[in-house]
Amino acid sequence: MLLECGCPSEYPSWHNKDVDLGGTSVHLMPIPTLLHMPLAYELYKGRQQRSIDELQLHETWPGFTLTRTGLLRGSIMHLLQDESSLSRYVQRLPYPFHLRSHLHQGNLSTARKAITEMQMAIFDAGHRPRELYLSYLTCPRCSNQRGGEKILLLRRWEKSERLARRLQSHRRS
Repeated sequence: MLLECGCPSEYPSWHNKDVDLGGTSVHLMPIPTLLHMPLAYELYKGRQQRSIDELQLHETWPGFTLTRTGLLRGSIMHLLQDESSLSRYVQRLPYPFHLRSHLHQGNLSTARKAITEMQMAIFDAGHRPRELYLSYLTCPRCSNQRGGEKILLLRRWEKSERLARRLQSHRRS
C-alpha cells in the first residue's frame, strides 16, 4: 500500500543483511541524470507507477523504489511478484544479484560514512563492490510522522576469488 505522498508503507527488513535478488522480476525504467543527480525524478516515478498499474502488475512492496544513478543515466526499479510481461521494462535480474543493505537514519548528505563502512565490510568479506542503489523510505512530508528521514542503502557485490585469496594470504602473515 502506498501512502498519500507516494512513499512505501511497508518495506523489507534487510538492515545489515546480504540479500540475493537473482531471478527476481522487476520493472526497470531508465531515467536521465546529470552528475549523478536524477532529473525530473518525481515525473519518472509517477510514469513508472502508471505503467505498472496499466500492465496490471503486482509489486512485492508497493512504492518501494530502488534508484541507481550515473554520470548521465540511471534507472529506477520496482520489485515485482513472480510475473512476466511483454513490456520492455519488465525484466528478470541476473543470477546472482547479491546486495548488502543498510538502513540509514538521515538524509543523503549524512550517508557517506554508512556507505564507506558498508563498502569496507564488502571488501573485508573478499567481495568486489559494484553499483549502489538507494531506496528513499520517507519523504520530507511524511518523515516527521514516520520517525525521521530513512534511506535503505543497497550495494551490489560480486564474489572475487582473487580478492579472497589476497585477503587470506594477508591474514596469514
